[in-house]
Amino acid sequence: MNKRIAVCPGSFDPITIGHVDIIKRAIPLFDQIIVALGYNQQKKYLFEESKRIQFINDIFKKEDKVSCDVYKGLTVNFCKSVNAQFLIRGLRSSADFEYEKGIALLNQSISEIETIFLISRPEYSHISSSIVREIIINGGDARQFLPEEV
Repeated sequence: MNKRIAVCPGSFDPITIGHVDIIKRAIPLFDQIIVALGYNQQKKYLFEESKRIQFINDIFKKEDKVSCDVYKGLTVNFCKSVNAQFLIRGLRSSADFEYEKGIALLNQSISEIETIFLISRPEYSHISSSIVREIIINGGDARQFLPEEV
């Protein structure tokens, strides 16, 4: 029997309680979930890669099915390299859906990766890493949006 391996890609700069909720809700659906830190050279990161990996490992230390990895290049190529058949994406809004749908269709046309969308719980739908980063950079208190490990 083939293992159902899923990749949950993102920059996770920082990982938020919304990300954690999506990943935890995906755990029963898959045999293995790889939280994959993608590298985007156009982004300026707030947290170093090693710190983001540490946050993810600390958050999911009791979850045997969840691991963390880093990749450069196309997400579908990373998926192939780890034998993943699925991508996990969280959706907060219809705008997220339209954006993610386009990427999912492109991924399907160049690979056999199936994208699984999980809709954000209403209490997390307003949280984004970008907004949390801005709060932190400008000296605000972002703790309510972050797992305690962050």
